[in-house]
Amino acid sequence: MSFSLLSFAQESPSKNEKNSIEVLGNCGMCKKRIEKAAFSVKGVKYASWDNSSEQLRLIYNGLKTDIDIIEKQIAAAGHDTEHHVSSDKVYDQLPACCQYIRKGQEPKPGQMTKH
Repeated sequence: MSFSLLSFAQESPSKNEKNSIEVLGNCGMCKKRIEKAAFSVKGVKYASWDNSSEQLRLIYNGLKTDIDIIEKQIAAAGHDTEHHVSSDKVYDQLPACCQYIRKGQEPKPGQMTKH
């Protein structure tokens, strides 16, 4: 009788992990806030948010942080990500131009969109 063991190798994190995530926002003020929130996480080396695609490109030290921690920090700053939603309290404190249309919600009367 013979048994074969299959193991799934999990890649260990590297010092230069690259990732892109969706982050909702509207304007240049959003860009600054999103990038500042990402850089506030120890280990983030590069963060650049593109308004038109709503993609945040990241390079970070995977030995110090991970994408979940980064997304939580961005949500705490008021911007919904792929896996984390900002609290209504924080979102409501964003400037009017930064109050993006949240997924699954209709635009509020007079709510700004991309600019």
